[in-house]
Amino acid sequence: MSWISLKLEADACQTDQMSDSLIELGALSVSIEDANAETPDEQPIFGEPGDPPPGLWSQSRISALFENSVVIEDVITELCSAFDIVNLKYSIEHIEEKDWVRSTQSQFDPIRITDNFWIVPTWHTAPDPEAINIVLDPGLAFGTGSHPTTHLCLSWLIDNVKQNLTILDYGCGSGILAIAAKKLGASKVVGVDIDTQAIQASIFNAEQNHVEADFYTVDNYSLIPSDLVVANILSSALMVLAPMLAQACKKDGRIALSGILPEQAEQVSGKYSEWFIMDKPTYLDSWVLLTGSRK
Repeated sequence: MSWISLKLEADACQTDQMSDSLIELGALSVSIEDANAETPDEQPIFGEPGDPPPGLWSQSRISALFENSVVIEDVITELCSAFDIVNLKYSIEHIEEKDWVRSTQSQFDPIRITDNFWIVPTWHTAPDPEAINIVLDPGLAFGTGSHPTTHLCLSWLIDNVKQNLTILDYGCGSGILAIAAKKLGASKVVGVDIDTQAIQASIFNAEQNHVEADFYTVDNYSLIPSDLVVANILSSALMVLAPMLAQACKKDGRIALSGILPEQAEQVSGKYSEWFIMDKPTYLDSWVLLTGSRK
């Protein structure tokens, strides 16, 4: 069996209605994502503490899945008529049936961070049982160690975590950074995220790795200054959260920020320099890690 994946772009005022129309026209599923994802124009749609959510992206990419028998040209004709669009741009892809679990697993092998630190998917055996190994299910949430921003943050934690230090992982995702900090010897680790599913994934992964860490949604988090603060989130969110993250870091404590593109680094570093003595940026595969010491 095979399916047809239809992709097209829509502005904010049409996205919801067009998605509904696609369902009415026979789509089995519809998903929406930022058309500018992983570019400087990427736009968060979740509200940060104290701010209302900004709503849908200004330009969205809609993906709709249809049975192979559907005539996509007819779907496009209906959409153009309903929304008064001329020459709607779209693309299609034929998707063959496969063992999706096996296919997904095949993409993830153990990831080496250092010779003594590995990220190991749950279906693999650790390459070095004597190393620090984080066992992780990559399907649960962002943060597998394969993305350069996660790799940058893990390397920083390896260099900076010491016994008796307290750690805040803001935007914890899968919990990988919080788990790493605990395995590296931190005395207390807290993870915070706006997504309840991320919190559930973090708790699950912490249990799988036999470590104790506290995870909270933003609404349930009470700020207590930590020795080290790490935040691997979008640069736009880092700009908004700068005063709070500065408050969350003890005097003479350290901070690490990622999720930043090279062209965004100067602006973010300048913002945080109000509270931190900033170091030179670290780069990996077109992503940046910014670090600093609390004044």
